[in-house]
Amino acid sequence: MHFLDALRSTSQTTLIAVVHKCSQYSRVFVAVSVLSTVSACGGGAASATASPSTPVSSGNSTPVVSAPALPSAGIPANWKLVWSDEFDHAGLPDASKWMFDTERNKAGWYNNEAQYYAKDRLENAQVGNGLLTITARKEQLSSAPDFGGQAYTSARLLTRGKASWTYGYFEIRAKLPCGLGTWPAIWTLGSKGVWPDDGEIDIMEHVGKNKGKILGSAYSAFYNWPSGTGNTKETVVNDACDTFHIYQLFWNQEQVAIGVDNKYYFQFVNPKNGDYKKWPFDQPQYLILNLAIGGDLGGTVDDSIFPSKFDIDYVRVYQQ
Repeated sequence: MHFLDALRSTSQTTLIAVVHKCSQYSRVFVAVSVLSTVSACGGGAASATASPSTPVSSGNSTPVVSAPALPSAGIPANWKLVWSDEFDHAGLPDASKWMFDTERNKAGWYNNEAQYYAKDRLENAQVGNGLLTITARKEQLSSAPDFGGQAYTSARLLTRGKASWTYGYFEIRAKLPCGLGTWPAIWTLGSKGVWPDDGEIDIMEHVGKNKGKILGSAYSAFYNWPSGTGNTKETVVNDACDTFHIYQLFWNQEQVAIGVDNKYYFQFVNPKNGDYKKWPFDQPQYLILNLAIGGDLGGTVDDSIFPSKFDIDYVRVYQQ
């Protein structure tokens, strides 16, 4: 997600306790200054790129690599749809495609986030009228056995254990919440379960205090926020909270490219030196959709915004 749980939680027992999604900042739950994290993530227009050959933060020791051309707009020619959810039924999200992540409810979520992630609760994750709606609410589920004292509820959906991919073109059409304290994200994590070693790709992160600023990132054991070598770029979508936009990831053996509405603004290039610490992206990743509240990136929460809704029209994955 934004500051992707800065040391992200993948909900697997092998994942180090400090991991969580600070998406854009792969949510760093370490003694790293939030201010320095924010200033480290470069900003720019939709034409900006980031790659090991064009580092976005100081401290990147990188090989000289010629960046491949960015992919053409839209679905790559001759690539086929291999997985999708069109959200064309009514009720809870399709259990054959998604699981609810509730692992850190009792202990509290990373990056000082304030939400409780509910499971199988229509009030927080509901499909209807062709949309998946993740809703954050101002409420305490104190009767839940894993309640951790949170003042808000929301949902976090994963394809882990149900679907994962090595390479592909991902397209997610969504409308974002924009109230102060909201932190929606669309992202992937390495299926092996260790962050940041097994990689993270943030297709979209956004926080309400920076309305319209969309963040894209890629992390590995070498390129990550705790070490000061995180790769993040931004683009501006002024009406991201008012209408639907298409958030895109193109990922192959050569590069990770992230864009919005067929305009790529982030590029991370495979250094091709066999170093897994710098390129773990030849292994499967699974997809995550979530709406966090507050925390190190989300900031101060405006309680007048609730309920706050993150609407997803569809999720589609294509491969060669």
